[in-house]
Amino acid sequence: MKIDEVPQDEAYMIKGKIRDVCYALDKDGHYTSTLSMGWKPKNEAIGLAWEEVYHRVEEVRQQVQAGRLSPLAFYMELNIMNPSILASYTGIHRWKVRRHLKMKYFLNLKQEVLEKYAGALNITAAELVDTKRIQTVVLKHED
Repeated sequence: MKIDEVPQDEAYMIKGKIRDVCYALDKDGHYTSTLSMGWKPKNEAIGLAWEEVYHRVEEVRQQVQAGRLSPLAFYMELNIMNPSILASYTGIHRWKVRRHLKMKYFLNLKQEVLEKYAGALNITAAELVDTKRIQTVVLKHED
């Protein structure tokens, strides 16, 4: 594909803020890198994937509000993590991470452990334990 043929279909979710690097032929017939705002089929696939993420996060949010899961489960899902990933970021054993997803164990966590989790999730420990804050987290960017 030539540089002037690189797709520039603006992504409906990111509105041109993120671009892909593509390789195309320049006027001399050499491959060179160029930026693309996206390609409609790819943008649609990414959008569908994010909708699935939002759906799963909303399910976890409801379980946290019902007291079946801890806020840790919500933020883990929001960051597209599983217990193995969170365990590797925090240095906490995977079985302990899974245990801390249950509210009764989460409520007894020491501040030091909460700080480790919060650091890995890019929030503060206070935000991690605030179940009311979970209701206000916006999942989908609205235009």
